Amino acid sequence: MKIANFSLIFAVLPVIAFAETDDCMSRKNVPDGVLDLTQIIELGLCRNPQTASAYYSLESARFNKNAGYADYLPSVNGTVSMGNKYENKDWGDWNYGASISASYLIFDFGRRLADLNQLSAVWRATGFDYDERVQNYIYSIIGAYYALLNADADVESARSLRTVAQTALDTANKKFKAGVVARADVLKAETTMASRDLDLERAKNNREIAKGTLLSKLSFPADEEITIADMSGDFGAPRENRGIDELIEIAREHRPDLLRASANKDAAWHRRNSAFLRNLPSISASGTLSWGDDNFSGVFGPSSEKVGGTITIRASMPIFAGFANMYNVRSAQSSYDSATENLRSASDNAELDVFSAYQNYKTAQTVLSQTKALLASATESEKVTAGMYKVGRATMLDWQTAQSELVSAQKQHNAAKYDLFTKRAALALAIGDIKSEIEKEE
Repeated sequence: MKIANFSLIFAVLPVIAFAETDDCMSRKNVPDGVLDLTQIIELGLCRNPQTASAYYSLESARFNKNAGYADYLPSVNGTVSMGNKYENKDWGDWNYGASISASYLIFDFGRRLADLNQLSAVWRATGFDYDERVQNYIYSIIGAYYALLNADADVESARSLRTVAQTALDTANKKFKAGVVARADVLKAETTMASRDLDLERAKNNREIAKGTLLSKLSFPADEEITIADMSGDFGAPRENRGIDELIEIAREHRPDLLRASANKDAAWHRRNSAFLRNLPSISASGTLSWGDDNFSGVFGPSSEKVGGTITIRASMPIFAGFANMYNVRSAQSSYDSATENLRSASDNAELDVFSAYQNYKTAQTVLSQTKALLASATESEKVTAGMYKVGRATMLDWQTAQSELVSAQKQHNAAKYDLFTKRAALALAIGDIKSEIEKEE
């Protein structure tokens, strides 16, 4: 039996550890220093209200399950009474009474067990729902983290490309002053420089939006600052890939939605059994001890006490309830059939998710390899064209074209690098084992 294995190990424990050291739930400002992905996830899990709400739902289901054990224990009730009767325009004497009763269900053909198993299955399903919410939240954190890294890389690329444009402008000015080129070259270089300035401002704006998105997911104000660590590029090689059949098998064992659908099916099965068993007889025992007196003097004694008691063994069986029992059984059977089909649908969707995520990840690997080659080629082309322009063997238009190609190649490479990170996390999410993915990146 699996229950919330991911959430209990990966969510609750880091939250407790972080809260003990930094009081993360109540803090108003982002922690100082450079934060890596694991620290960001721990911080987010500690502060996120959605995962906290899911955890309390899990606790509610656990307490409901524990309450199911009460049917195996006797029930005891106590009563104290005091009354007076008004008759013929006159009040009578006060009467007093007290009683204690106990009852116990001896045999019910397993109905209590069916009810308890149903509550346990619901508890497991709620735990897997919690797992899924935690994993989805972690994946959203990963996406926001990589988006900020991508935005940071775009800002750095925009700055470096602006430096290249500045070099081109300075070179054009020198050659124009020397009478080697026309004023048109300077104007073209100035145009390129203005375009690079615009690209840098756009990159900075995109970086602010990406930063605000990550901070919002961490429940911090979006206008604060946060510094995060870059990821190592030493991963994602094709040799790390696993076969699609292996990944689907892992998904069947780890995906919370599949495990939840299976637990819901179990709950429906036990609910159906319980509905059927309610039509069978039950045997119970009860006992009562009572005292009553209509002239209570404040002291118990033989002259005033009236003590009595009963012991009863009772067998009961529903005979006719307006066909409600029959329809309840049929309703429970239909619910079980529906849960069975939901499990089959969830299994089909899981296979498609794994297949799609696997293909996207393989494509991302190929795209990253191609953008690396494209960036290397564009960088070398820009350097060669710059050298040729300086010696008069290329025009400013040639240099502008090379710079534009370098800009495009740099952006594509940045996007491909962090898209590979995201696609790998998406594949881990698809197989329901995103924890192992985080551990690889530490």
